[in-house]
Amino acid sequence: MSAESLFEPDGSRFVPTELSRGPWSPDALHGGPVAALLARIATGVYADGPMQPARLTIELLRPVPLAPLRVSTRVLRPGRKVQLVEAALHSATHEVARVTMLRIRRQALALPAGLGDVPAPPGPSEARLLRGRSEGEIVAFHSHATEHRAVRGAWDEPGPIVDWIRLLVPVLPGETPSPLERVAAVADFGNGVSWVLPYETWSYINPDLTITLHRLPIGEWVCLDAVTLAGPDGVGFAESALSDERGRIGRAVQSLLLERRA
Repeated sequence: MSAESLFEPDGSRFVPTELSRGPWSPDALHGGPVAALLARIATGVYADGPMQPARLTIELLRPVPLAPLRVSTRVLRPGRKVQLVEAALHSATHEVARVTMLRIRRQALALPAGLGDVPAPPGPSEARLLRGRSEGEIVAFHSHATEHRAVRGAWDEPGPIVDWIRLLVPVLPGETPSPLERVAAVADFGNGVSWVLPYETWSYINPDLTITLHRLPIGEWVCLDAVTLAGPDGVGFAESALSDERGRIGRAVQSLLLERRA
């Protein structure tokens, strides 16, 4: 493995490295690196005033190729209290992914002690390593760019899971991932780690990801308390309660396209 980041800049474009590869195809990206890059780009769009990202809605419009990506941005709603901005990634031929970011004015408030506090699950130091890298395994985001430690559940078992995840590499070379980039990078794992249908005979691709935050994570680790529900008409739903080691920070939701493999 030679890559040291998820993407490398090339002028105005971003070139994915093998560390961004997803599980569905060797030529397509995992949703996590896409979400992290979009979060980074959107953060710099119309950054006016002390604002906090409160919601990111990411549309995965097509498989994002392991190829150079062009960026476009747009301000949807300027404002002093609420802002809405958009960033998109384009392949050589199509728009492949897009994020709308809602930002809310940040200000210190004297609130009652403990209001809204929800304790975190047992931390990563108390969790077990889900699995390490395998010799000769294809380089991919889930196996080489993130570390996973489970309090409950396992990758090889169906059902809910409590998974602490740490991003091991920066989004771009030489940069320390921001708290928003860290949570965006790992929030897309919810449907994959809490699967209910076996990968060998079913696919369950999420065409979207919505992350809602009341505060940004502190530290490297983000926890997903994830569950997946499958409907009888080929539509599923994955939901992850998001925490850092101090407690709850928000929630991630994914819509799922369920299909039996040929």
